[in-house]
Amino acid sequence: MLDIIPALLLVTGVIFLVLIVILNKTLYKPLLGFMENREKSIKRDLDNAGKNDDEVATFKKDAESIVLKAKTEANELKESALMIVKDEALKQLEDKKNELESKYSQFLRELDMQKIELKKALQEQMPEFRATVKAKLEQI
Repeated sequence: MLDIIPALLLVTGVIFLVLIVILNKTLYKPLLGFMENREKSIKRDLDNAGKNDDEVATFKKDAESIVLKAKTEANELKESALMIVKDEALKQLEDKKNELESKYSQFLRELDMQKIELKKALQEQMPEFRATVKAKLEQI
């Protein structure tokens, strides 16, 4: 039947143990070392990514605050420029109003003078009108 040869069993056992030692040194330890290094690298990259996210969030907040500050300054500049333009427009409007009022008052004075001259001219021609009217009435 089955014969067990102790020398062959011993040689097979020794070969098995030698094979385990060789595989352990050449395959398993380098493979486990590589896997540990890879895990460390992945963990380090994740930590760096987390730090980068924090930095990006900080930069984003800084950028938003700068944009908000710029908008505020732009609005202030716009308001001040608008006030300056309004003041200049009101000044020009007031100057034009004063100029028109002075021209209007001068026009009224000239009109009064013309009215007086017209009255004088009519009064000077009044005897002639009376004579003409009297002559017309006599013809009727």
